[in-house]
Amino acid sequence: MKVPISVMRGGTSKGIFINFEDMPVDRTLWDGFLLDIMGSPDQRQIDGLGGGNSLTSKAAIIKKSAIPDIDVEYTFAQVSIENQLVDFRGNCGNISSAVGPYAIEQGLVPAVERMTSVKIFNTNTQKVIIAEVEVEHGQVKTEGECEIPGVPGTGSPIYLSFTDAQGAVTGKLFPTGHPVNHVKTAFGTIAVSIIDVANPLVFVKAQDVGLTGSELPADFTPHMLGQLEEIRSAAAELCGFCLKDEATIKSPAVPKLTLVAPPAAYSDVNGIRREADTMDCRIRMMSMQKPHQALAITGAICTTAGAFLPDTILNDLIRIDANIVRLGHPSGIIETKVDLIAGHISNIKVVRTARLILEGYVHTKGSYHHTVSAV
Repeated sequence: MKVPISVMRGGTSKGIFINFEDMPVDRTLWDGFLLDIMGSPDQRQIDGLGGGNSLTSKAAIIKKSAIPDIDVEYTFAQVSIENQLVDFRGNCGNISSAVGPYAIEQGLVPAVERMTSVKIFNTNTQKVIIAEVEVEHGQVKTEGECEIPGVPGTGSPIYLSFTDAQGAVTGKLFPTGHPVNHVKTAFGTIAVSIIDVANPLVFVKAQDVGLTGSELPADFTPHMLGQLEEIRSAAAELCGFCLKDEATIKSPAVPKLTLVAPPAAYSDVNGIRREADTMDCRIRMMSMQKPHQALAITGAICTTAGAFLPDTILNDLIRIDANIVRLGHPSGIIETKVDLIAGHISNIKVVRTARLILEGYVHTKGSYHHTVSAV
């Protein structure tokens, strides 16, 4: 079949964007449809649009919203490369940064110069994200001076605000009810903090698993990744997602395992030296059992919130002197800005860039029934 799509980069991720009206009317066909488009399962995704990496095997389904005070509804899909699986449990903050530009370009939201605010309801987490997108001459502005680590060149800044983001997937700030849990593994008992803000993350001190915190993606051996997946799988069971022995297959995207360490100088993937005084912590995140090349935006949001939560691993490790949190990841430094009211977080904001790469049609191998349908 021939289906209209857009390919967009959002932050450090890339994915296909599809209007809800062009999705199969039968929701049970969505998984097969998206796997078909991406060419999964296949490590190279050679017969589809996927790029052979979890950061480029993503999809966003967008519809104009009938919810009062909401512009568009957005469903995120993480399409597995290795398995016959599409994970709808969590959200992707980087892909979220392209939703506003897509909605404006598709006419779902009227363009307002110089800045168009797009209120986005993420169906995965049932949370609202506000995107502020620069507009020039009635169109989304792409060119600009904003630079984000992990993306070549510069672009127009897109400001994403995450409000009331706690309990995004589990409904609880602390899915286990505790700021710290102790997970038993084949290599010892590990202290973890499982926090659900924007997405559920399981935080581990790098030193507790024999790592420095300055590792780059290529430094992680299969043995290391296996140990980290054992911790993540135990956390998935503690979150109530599935049994730990089933987590790699049934809940591969959440919770996301995240290593943290105190500030220290390191060289990023581009060989740029990042000094200790330019960051508040070092962070290394896993995505679909592989090292993230940069840092998920939802991960940055969750980490920022965790730094303000008493008794967590992050609160002990990250020293906050202002409302800016600087996170040192494999591709550089990302900053988040926190708005506090009476000492409590009301809003966390991050800046991204996004770009429309392609508009056209994808040809599927299978046949799917496409028509307008209700949720």
